[in-house]
Amino acid sequence: MRWKSTQASYGWAAVAFHWLMLGLIAAVYAFMEFKSITPKGSPGRETMAFWHYSLGLLVFTLVWLRLAVRLLGEGPVITPALSRWQAILSRVVQWALYALMATLPLLGWLTLSARGATVPLFGLELPALIAKNPDLAKQLKEVHETLATVGYFLIGLHAVAALYHHYLRRDNTLRLMWFTR
Repeated sequence: MRWKSTQASYGWAAVAFHWLMLGLIAAVYAFMEFKSITPKGSPGRETMAFWHYSLGLLVFTLVWLRLAVRLLGEGPVITPALSRWQAILSRVVQWALYALMATLPLLGWLTLSARGATVPLFGLELPALIAKNPDLAKQLKEVHETLATVGYFLIGLHAVAALYHHYLRRDNTLRLMWFTR
């Protein structure tokens, strides 16, 4: 398998990034959900927050590499071909997911900066992007949480579409995203 995507298949880099990002995003969401069930100020809650922030910033870093891999390769041909509306919806959802992978971590970083909190990245402390502003921090947090909820919907739509293509349409969409074909 080549690293670069062609019209015949996704390259190993695109496939690896797809599944790595899925795992990271699932972990980011899980740490945030589990954080909310631990007592405020507890070591467990702080640990959950640390991993949420660090993995979220890792997603932010990797999404740019993933986009580069996507733009350097070609898009594989789906057979049988998609209808026009399916192709358009597919592109819209894919690009919306890319936008969320870039925007959500950035909003998190801005939120922590506006709180005056440290921005951890696996033990490193990233610089604040903006000055402390508690009111702005609340607004940024609300936008971050709203977009994260939209993310649940988009990820679910993406997964359901993959299963629809595989089991009902019986096209090659899902097979293209496996390491083995």
